[in-house]
Amino acid sequence: MRAFRYSLVLLIAVASLAVPPPASGQAVKTMDLLPKIAGWVFSEDPVLYGPESLFEYIDGAAEAFIGYDLVDAAVGQYKQEGAPGTLSVDIYDMGKPLNAFGIYAAERYSESRFLPIGVQGYLEEGTLNFLAGKYYVKMMAYDAGDKTEAALRACAAAILAKIGDPGGFPAVLSAFPSEGRAANSERFILRSFLGLEFLKNGLTASYKTAGGGYEAFVMELSGESEAADLLRRYLDKAASGTAAPEAGNTVRFKDPYLDNVTIGRSGRFLFGTTKVKDADRAAGDLTAAGLAAALAGGTAGK
Repeated sequence: MRAFRYSLVLLIAVASLAVPPPASGQAVKTMDLLPKIAGWVFSEDPVLYGPESLFEYIDGAAEAFIGYDLVDAAVGQYKQEGAPGTLSVDIYDMGKPLNAFGIYAAERYSESRFLPIGVQGYLEEGTLNFLAGKYYVKMMAYDAGDKTEAALRACAAAILAKIGDPGGFPAVLSAFPSEGRAANSERFILRSFLGLEFLKNGLTASYKTAGGGYEAFVMELSGESEAADLLRRYLDKAASGTAAPEAGNTVRFKDPYLDNVTIGRSGRFLFGTTKVKDADRAAGDLTAAGLAAALAGGTAGK
């Protein structure tokens, strides 16, 4: 019965308040994405924060957003009409879908209750966050009782109606083999990948084994020349120039911090595995080979 009531409220709210997405090529201002929600009104004027002022709103957490090249963030505070409920809506414009995925993935938990909202969303008690295109949206409701989830879902639907097509997960993620991959473990590191400031654009996924597990990665660079240069620099730094290519043109060596590491290049991509224990080397090799095959076959990054 409760599920039916939630669905009914959601349908009414979306049907009456959702607006068409902007015409193709029309710029969208982040503030314009703050929705109107049936039964809720602004409790104060919305605020737009930039990278230089976000600290005023979320203090220490601002650094993570700025590290993914935040453009701006629109914040709306709502109150429930005739009731004590409050709702906060934060819409972060991260400039690029990949950057939005990066901050979204950094904050989600693999055990969260995931929902098909936008690219993906997750619902926790009083909270609904989701990814849509270059936007990361965070919503929190308080004292709304049994209308909490309905209000959050209606708000998400209204925002998505304004955004339009939310896109999907980064295409390169399709290169990661599915065997052993932990669900919702994928991450994106924009800068200082693998702890080195000159490495960038690293997508990772965790793999589980009986012995614990390891990490796989792909870095997508601007071209083959940059990829070759960064591979050389990485091996000079991490492997002291002693590692030699093995089968499949990959390099494997022991790292004091990342355990067994395998790294290779395929065109503009660098790929490999890290944190591989000796007992898991066979599994790690299979994952690295799967990455190599997918990247060489052109099935990722399109």
